[in-house]
Amino acid sequence: MEAKLCPQCQNPMTEREFPHLSVTSCAGCGGIFLARADLGALIEAENDWHAHQSANTAALPRITGDTPPPSLVARSRAYIETLFGA
Repeated sequence: MEAKLCPQCQNPMTEREFPHLSVTSCAGCGGIFLARADLGALIEAENDWHAHQSANTAALPRITGDTPPPSLVARSRAYIETLFGA
């Protein structure tokens, strides 16, 4: 099978399969390519992800002089970060 070349920088591209979509990406320029139907599926998944995040929020605590600093737990800000996060 012939490798796909990036239309931007002509480097080889790799294809990744996710549960509801397929994404082709370029390591050279960082370009991400997907089919129109996959874009629609990605938008729906992003909207669903945000709709379910409200249960993960909590009221802000009262801050006093003896309050310890917050932990630096990295949380995804969007569904797409769960796919392409570092």
